[in-house]
Amino acid sequence: MTAFVLEGFDLDRFVAETLAEDLGEGLPGGGRDVTSESVIPAAARFSGVMDSRDPIAVAGLPIAAAFFRALDPDMQIDLLVEDGACVPAGTDLMRLSGNARAMLTAERAALNTVQHMSGIATLVREYVTVMDNPDCTLLDTRKTIPGLRHLEKYAVRMGGGNNHRMGLWDAAMIKDNHVLVAGGVGAAVRRARDAGVKTIICEVDRIDQIEPALTAGATRLLLDNMAPDTLREAVARVAGRVPTEASGGINLQTIRAKAATGVNYVSVGRLTQSAPAADIGLDFTPE
Repeated sequence: MTAFVLEGFDLDRFVAETLAEDLGEGLPGGGRDVTSESVIPAAARFSGVMDSRDPIAVAGLPIAAAFFRALDPDMQIDLLVEDGACVPAGTDLMRLSGNARAMLTAERAALNTVQHMSGIATLVREYVTVMDNPDCTLLDTRKTIPGLRHLEKYAVRMGGGNNHRMGLWDAAMIKDNHVLVAGGVGAAVRRARDAGVKTIICEVDRIDQIEPALTAGATRLLLDNMAPDTLREAVARVAGRVPTEASGGINLQTIRAKAATGVNYVSVGRLTQSAPAADIGLDFTPE
């Protein structure tokens, strides 16, 4: 199996720390799976099948596999579908064969991860389908669980969306509080430009803020909480000088109308903030 690599994400560390948390390493009496150790013989072997119980967009299978291999390096694991695939209910996703204790100890961490990531990918796919607009790109936001941003943003990509900034470092994003302190949209954008920032995203919530932001050097406008008619007017005022992004108040009922206004992007925080876990199961049988 090809190694799973995400820039900025340490898979081995994530797996080790997650298993350590579940095993209670460093706590009195911790450092072991007391149930498996007391019930399952050390040499026992299991076969297992992970499957989808609902139609889903798949994400996180290589990470789930890493949990099992961390506890049994010789475990045989077959990934039956690729991340990013959309599969019907009842689809087998992964087959495993190996040490029974290792499987049972890693099971919950593996399932939690793939359920969470596939839940995000599935919700993203639903938004992309409802948006039904190849000229508009769906983006996530920074509304992610601390420590899981790289995985959650990867899951967004597997669902057919794209990523907004990864963090505070890769673009300036000027919002209302920055504007308040700086003394205006134009002043805030100029400060970022004069500091040498290349990518300057400026949030505007009124039409009269567009020209000051553009004149000062904004490279993208985030059109915040605007109704479709206002978005169309804003896009017309921008006239293609910079990309435009609709944000705020966007859900499955509103996304199609807002995407149809001519904006280049639509960003939705709930993709990572509120996605329900996918219904994925894992059944074992003794070998």
